[in-house]
Formats: sequence, C-alpha cells, structure tokens
Amino acid sequence: MVLLFALPKLYGQVVDSTLVVTDSIEADTIPIIIPENGIQNPMAISGFLEKLYKLEKTHSGKINIVHIGDSHIQADLMTNRVRKTLQAAFGNGGRGLVFPHSLAKTNGSWDIRFSSNGSWENHRIVSPVDGSKVGLSGIALMSRRDDFVIELNAKEPDNFFNTIKIITPGNEDTFNIATAKRTISFESNVPKTITHKIRNGEALSIIADKYNVSIAQLKKANGLKNDRIRAGKTLKIPSSEMQKKKIERSEFIPLPLLSDNDTHFYVTEDRLEKIYLLPNKSEDNCTLNGIVLENDEPGIVYHNIGVNGAKLSDYNKYPMFFEQLKALQPDLIVVALGTNESFDKMRSEDYMAQLELFLGNIRKQETGTELLVATPSPSMFRRKIPNIYVADYAQKILNVATENNYAVWDMYAQLGGLYGVTRNYRQGLMAGDRVHYSKAGYERQGDLLSEAILATFRNYKNTKQ
Repeated sequence: MVLLFALPKLYGQVVDSTLVVTDSIEADTIPIIIPENGIQNPMAISGFLEKLYKLEKTHSGKINIVHIGDSHIQADLMTNRVRKTLQAAFGNGGRGLVFPHSLAKTNGSWDIRFSSNGSWENHRIVSPVDGSKVGLSGIALMSRRDDFVIELNAKEPDNFFNTIKIITPGNEDTFNIATAKRTISFESNVPKTITHKIRNGEALSIIADKYNVSIAQLKKANGLKNDRIRAGKTLKIPSSEMQKKKIERSEFIPLPLLSDNDTHFYVTEDRLEKIYLLPNKSEDNCTLNGIVLENDEPGIVYHNIGVNGAKLSDYNKYPMFFEQLKALQPDLIVVALGTNESFDKMRSEDYMAQLELFLGNIRKQETGTELLVATPSPSMFRRKIPNIYVADYAQKILNVATENNYAVWDMYAQLGGLYGVTRNYRQGLMAGDRVHYSKAGYERQGDLLSEAILATFRNYKNTKQ
C-alpha cells in the first residue's frame, strides 16, 4: 500500500442539484490509502501491460500512449511529467504529437518552439462547426499563402528527432519540408527615399518648389487631404531618382517525402533539432492538423492532445479527429474530460452518454488500442462551492468500467475528492480559480498517474513470474 495524504474522499449522485453520498470517508484527518495497484479494472489494459513487459525485456519497438483532454492537458504540464517518468523507465521513443499553438494564438507545450513569417487562421473544436477541417490536435491551422514558412525548433536534446510526420486532412500532400535554409543577397534599383523636416513658416507650396514637385504629388505621397502641415513633422518627397538597395531572401530546398495511409513523413539517419515546413506549390490552401516527432530509439512515445474549454461532445462533432488517431498507432488512450461539462451542470446520464459515444468513436477505428479513463479532478464553483457534478461523474465512471471494458485512474479520489480543493489550494497545488491547478499541482497529477501505471505494471509482472 502507498500512503498519499490526508484528504477526504466523497462520491455520490446528483439529485435535484444535491449530492447524495454513496461512498465517503468522514473525517478530514483520515488518510487516503492508495492501493499499490493504482489502476482499477486493469484487465481492460492487459494488452498494453504485456507490450510494456516485452519492451522492458527486449528493449525493442515503440509504445504509443495518447492522452486526450481539455485545458488541463493543452499546456502539457501534467502529461510532460508522465512522459518523462515513463521514458526514464522504458526508453525515450520520441516527443510525439506537437502542434504550433502559438501560431493559433493560444498556449501550448513549452519544449517545442514554433515561428512563422506570417499570420495563420485557425478553427477549434470548441467553436461552432463551419466546415473547417479540424482533426487530431483539436485545432485546424490554415493558410492560403504560397510563401509561408513554419520553423520548428526542438529546444531540448531529448526531443531531437529522426522522423517527422505531417498530418493533414485526408492525408493531403500540402506541405514540403526542408532541413536548412540559405540567404541569398542581391542589389536592386529602388526609388530614392527623400524626406524633409518641416520648419516654422513653411507651406506646402514652398516645399514643393524647393524639390521641383507639384503640391498634388506631395499630398499624394504623404496621404494629405488638405494643405495644412505642422512644423517638426516629416514629409516624404516623391522622386524619380533611383538608388541601389541590398535585398536578402531565404531559400529552402524541399526534401523528398514518403507517405503511408495516414501521414507524409521524412526520415533521416542524423538526429535533427530544427526543420522547416513549406507549402507544396501545387496547393493553394494548406491545413495542418498535427506533427509527430520520433527518434530511432525504442521506448515510449507519449502524445498529449488538449483544447481549452473542450468537452467530450466537442470532440464527438468531428469524425476526422477519431480517424486521424490512427496516425499515432495508439496502444493506450487516456481520456481525461469532464471539468467543462460540470460547469455546464450537465447531468451525469448525459455525460456518460457522451463518454460512451467518444469511446465508441475510438473503437470504430479498429486500431486495437486499449482505454484508460481518468475521473475528473476536484474543483469548485465560484471558488467556494464544491463541484458536486464531477463527484457524480467519477462515481458513474467507476460503476460501469468493467461492463464497458475500460480501466480507470481515479484522479478525483487521489486529489482528495469533493472537499480536497481547499487543502490543495493551501498547499500551492491549485490556481486561484479553484478549477485549474498550478504547475506544481499538474506535476503532482503527473506523478500520481505515472506511479499508478508503474504500480499496475509491477503487479502485472508479478503474474508472469
């Protein structure tokens, strides 16, 4: 048994906005004891555990874990902790799915830096359906330019890669890649720039005469609607004279891409830290759904997918999201959604219907993946009212886990249950809104999930002895 910390745990069912308690620990001083086997109904992920066993034994192959959620997952604080822990135990198979969130003007992972030479349009699963091709990352990034460049820079050596996979709607061949750029310099003749600082007493007519131009030309060059000017301001003087100007531009040499049913990809023997995405000139509309980075080592590839404000129903609106999951070849999918449903005060029956639809949409892809559902984390309404809805969701998730063939990681209980929020906040684990967690809080969640997976794996190994 593993001792966590002293926090109350409370489950129940919401009836007329009241929580009817079905499972509780009465006193705040009674410690929660987390079983060594931290995953409930582990038989539902026995195939995944067997793959871990073979990976540890043979040091060959890769195992792909996909963690899907909302704002708790988008920033990659919790999932990065799990990624690092499992890769330390089983090997680092690559960074996994990444997305240029900064180009979509939202937050994302800190360990991969993206930049571009222009602005991009985006559409997210939380927005009304408008025909945008939203897929694997929950955000579609779109451009009609034929000269864009996206630079991807893996900031840490652990994330350097030998393989890059590009995921697009319908696996369209809309992107090229390059590993290097060169700067070309040349001189060009351009109109000579002449400026004049207006002095006291000067009028447009005086300045026009001085430079042998008309008043109309002077007004047009400076966007003036009348003859009024002010001393101290600067005017552009139109000129027919030419001058030499040094012009620099970057040139990229596209590399040949391979393709399979789900991605276009590039493989190199040398490990890369930087790469450029360019438009395929034959296409006039490029949409990016995701990028996968892998190395040539065996081990864990841990993919995180999160969209701020997302609910199960948002993902369920987009069939392409589920279709593109195949590109990740998932061995285990972790589903962690429910916070936003609770703030909509969604009934647990409706939440479970959306969860079952979500899991069914995954299973329709026939990838052979197994499923681990995380109960929602405890939170509060308006920073003071316990969120009874997530308590209800957590109980319902546990009730039908065996029947619906998924494993459960009870994050709700491990973070203290219904009345754990105040204690977590006092310990610096939660943000001021009592909904989101601090960096330390998300890292604690990552540690708890990592230990739950590792403890379950240890128990599984004992059965092999």
